Amino acid sequence: MAAGSLQTWQGADWTKPGDFRKLAKATALRLRSSCTWIVVRVGEMETAPTPGKDGPPKTDRLQAKRKKPRRYWEEETAPIADGASPGPPRKKRRSQEARPQRPKDSRVSKDSRISKKPWVPRKARDQKKRPQRSLSGAQDPFPGPAPAPVEEAQKFRRIDKTQQLPHSKTKTRSKLEVAEAEEEEASVRAARSELLLVEEPGFLEGEDGEDTAKILQSDIVEAVDIASAAKHFNLNLRQFGPYRLNYSQTGRHLAFGGRRGHVAALDWVTKKLTCEINVMEAVRDIQFLHSEALFAVAQNRWLYIYDNQGIELHCIRRCDRVTRLEFLPFHFLLATASETGFLTYLDVSVGKIVAAMNARAGRLSVMAQNPYNAVIHLGHSNGTVSLWSPAVKEPLAKILCHRGAVRAVAIDSTGTYMATSGLDHQLKIFDLRGTFQPLSARTLPQGAGHVAFSQRGLLVAGLGDVVNIWAGQGKASPPSLEQPYLTHRLSGHVHDLQFCPFEDVLGVGHSGGITSMLVPGSAEPNFDGLENNPYRSRKQRQEWEVKALLEKVPAELICLDPRALAEVDVISLEQAKKERIERLGYDPDAKAPFQPKLKQKGRSSTASLVKRKKKVMDKEHRDKVRQSLEQQQKQQQKQEKSKPTGARPSALDRFVR
Repeated sequence: MAAGSLQTWQGADWTKPGDFRKLAKATALRLRSSCTWIVVRVGEMETAPTPGKDGPPKTDRLQAKRKKPRRYWEEETAPIADGASPGPPRKKRRSQEARPQRPKDSRVSKDSRISKKPWVPRKARDQKKRPQRSLSGAQDPFPGPAPAPVEEAQKFRRIDKTQQLPHSKTKTRSKLEVAEAEEEEASVRAARSELLLVEEPGFLEGEDGEDTAKILQSDIVEAVDIASAAKHFNLNLRQFGPYRLNYSQTGRHLAFGGRRGHVAALDWVTKKLTCEINVMEAVRDIQFLHSEALFAVAQNRWLYIYDNQGIELHCIRRCDRVTRLEFLPFHFLLATASETGFLTYLDVSVGKIVAAMNARAGRLSVMAQNPYNAVIHLGHSNGTVSLWSPAVKEPLAKILCHRGAVRAVAIDSTGTYMATSGLDHQLKIFDLRGTFQPLSARTLPQGAGHVAFSQRGLLVAGLGDVVNIWAGQGKASPPSLEQPYLTHRLSGHVHDLQFCPFEDVLGVGHSGGITSMLVPGSAEPNFDGLENNPYRSRKQRQEWEVKALLEKVPAELICLDPRALAEVDVISLEQAKKERIERLGYDPDAKAPFQPKLKQKGRSSTASLVKRKKKVMDKEHRDKVRQSLEQQQKQQQKQEKSKPTGARPSALDRFVR
């Protein structure tokens, strides 16, 4: 800054407004006129001459001006002097090429009904970009996820892709697309996880012409390994019998109760006794609740709840003279049948009675539940079986099964077949898929007092002191009643039968105690560790209980066909629409009549308006006729497919519509 400028700065009068602006302008002019060029060199600093005196030639200055300045994204091409530091590396400029934009609904699968753009997960995209290498540096010879077989994935799909989606709003269609993509991915994951199910169900296979029913339990115990042989045992408890028993959902714990008051629970695999008490009262039935920590006992007068230490927690006096117990695990409902003819549903999560219905059929001593839809089946003395739900006060259906009283009822794990036995010495298998017709029947030398299904469809019946087991072609097929699969004679009359979940074991309660039989091929070899884990710890059980309570199904949703819950009730919808029209006096959803717009230059005359209205009416009529013709063609195609192949044409076919 020049000396004059400093003097001017110091001698300025700051009291007048506007003097500061004038002073700033004068100082800027002085600085601009007295500026110098500074050239920095290694080891020295010089002052370059002023532009007007002995400066560089004009041509060089013009070339310097014409030199294109280097941008920050361009790489430096000037050579670096010897001994000078190159400095930090410059960041490379991002390519200006247009990136492919990701579509909005990019989760749609390749074979979606809506979009043809395939969706690739983010992990798969990363794996395609950079090949995976192990710690040793070797490249993975099989990159990417394991391929899933198409047939296995088709088994787990729930959405029918043959049906066309209705025309809906964009937001609704996007939600449907995302749901379909998620379902597709879930089915592929489920099919891929089946590769981990290495266990296969066992079975007894006899030699040429050998009858497997003649194989004894002692022969099976000698042939299997030590761990499986330890699962066959007998508990001699003749002084407190006869006994009823129940396995927990995981198949690890066993609870049994004797008619003379003996109640016990144990881990039957390790033979560790959990609790043992005597209630000093007759025990009619025993049932585990949602876990092995609680079980219910139907005593002579009232219903009691105990924990795994044998401590009485509750006494439910509204459920009196109970004869049979059933627990619905997904609804947390305990169903009780009593001598007075009442069917009662108790919600164990809140301790309230949800429903109590009078069956009007006398004493109830035969009860079973359908695992597929949680419907309770009751057997009556008039030979009928009634189906009940807590949402309806009347039975959902009644099936005439026997000419005498019904003695036992059992339903398989898929909810497809029902086995019944009666006083007429008949053992029948019914189809529950809407027809309720008997598929097979067999006359036994003496009536079966108890029947039960296994997880893989084996049927067991107790005939006095003999246990007969029948097997079918597979899990989805009914058992064949022609030839028994296994036979075993006990030391007392049978009073209860139940297959152990996830174990090839049949528990039999009889007048002499408890017997555990080995039945190869009766149970599912693989279990779901997140649902029923036999090896779970106490902390895992507590977390599972919280999750199960959050996912509890309301009792009002129990019905014959659970798939109907996902469908639209068209009848109720039409009734509500009709009531709305009556209340408003007009149909708000009706299509407004066509009103032609007014046009200029004489095109809105009365004749032209009528002509345009008629044109629209004719178009609507043509659309209706086209739809009716398409429906008729579809019906004709269905009729042609339903006709048996090779049938001769008839002259009366011309009258078939």
